Amino acid sequence: MNRSTPDSSPDQRLDGLTAVVTGANSGLGLQTVIGLARRGASVVLACRSEERGTAALQRAREESGSTALTLRLLDLANLESVRSFCRDWSGPLDLLVNNAGVMATPLRRTADGFEQQFGINHLGHFALTGLLLDSLRQSPSARVVTVSSLAHKRGRIDFADLNARSRYRPWRAYNQSKLANLLFTMELDRRVRAASWPLIAAAAHPGLSTTNLTAGMRGAAVLDLMGGFFRVMGQSDVDGAKPILLAASGPQVHGGDYYGPGGTGETRGNPVLVAPAPSVLDEGVAAKLWGASEELTGVRFSGLSAAS
Repeated sequence: MNRSTPDSSPDQRLDGLTAVVTGANSGLGLQTVIGLARRGASVVLACRSEERGTAALQRAREESGSTALTLRLLDLANLESVRSFCRDWSGPLDLLVNNAGVMATPLRRTADGFEQQFGINHLGHFALTGLLLDSLRQSPSARVVTVSSLAHKRGRIDFADLNARSRYRPWRAYNQSKLANLLFTMELDRRVRAASWPLIAAAAHPGLSTTNLTAGMRGAAVLDLMGGFFRVMGQSDVDGAKPILLAASGPQVHGGDYYGPGGTGETRGNPVLVAPAPSVLDEGVAAKLWGASEELTGVRFSGLSAAS
């Protein structure tokens, strides 16, 4: 499936559309905001930090030339913050980009007691999508794009210990969360198709991109090593955002599509349609994860039952 698509460098206009991008204060999120704004979309930067979000908002306005940008606070590590963000939303939403994430951090827990990587990378976005579902349904052509990682290929969903109560390994938890992102995307796609909704659920990954994702990792030596590796082997955040922008705005995107760089090992290069790991296609695991996510977050996707 590693093939180019006709819209590998999408430049179509998005005038009149409204988008939300999580983790928009830097890196892939900020570059996604800038790319969408340049195409004419009105974009909400959903950021945890008001200070960093304000700086990102100013930069996005300068680099995109757009004034149709706003900042709203959102902490995916706190379900009450997610609920507040969604309660305050009004009107249709055309595009939701679930981008925010943390990687290989020391063991920390969210405000709701979830292991941080699973809680932010998957559960926070699961809840956000579910609580914005009515607004997404008001759009005739809504999309939900969730950002995964090459690391999903090494992931396994540990249903016996989703929140690392028994044992915690930073990379194992990260891999699990990135696999969860793709299982969520595929299950959401199956459910919206079964309900005959026009919403498109797609996913993307940035390859190896130079961002601040390593900032939460333990130890200065680790930061230096990982940062140097990404700089040498990877690509810029501008290039890393291209698969996300393609999934978000390409006219040939279908539900369940997954985009990433087309170079060797999908680490860098122009965006193309790529194949996820076989484990992503396990419908039983995806449905079980969906049920567990509903129980943990208390969020149900009204009108979207399991595909028969």
